[in-house]
Amino acid sequence: MDFLIASAHAQTAAGQPGGFTQFLPLILMFAVVYFFLIRPQTKRAKEHKALIAGLSKGDEIVTNGGLLGKITDLNDSFVTLELADGVQIKLQRHAVASVMPKGTIKSA
Repeated sequence: MDFLIASAHAQTAAGQPGGFTQFLPLILMFAVVYFFLIRPQTKRAKEHKALIAGLSKGDEIVTNGGLLGKITDLNDSFVTLELADGVQIKLQRHAVASVMPKGTIKSA
């Protein structure tokens, strides 16, 4: 019986890959997830943070809800947006989706 156990042990020891090659697929999967998911998301978040910090009075913006208006007042965390003559709303700064070129409201 000792003969069977010894051969089975020798067979498993010779057929096992090295320690690094076992983790290589896991490392490659993490690299793919990082470059295709995590990195672009952090880049977009950084760009949005710069957009929010660069807002100024008179900018024409679009909100996440699709509203187009001109900034009339700025606060640390809120923006007052004029949608039409006499119609103003107050919204949080992070609700700004993008800054539009000057004159967009008149052409819309």
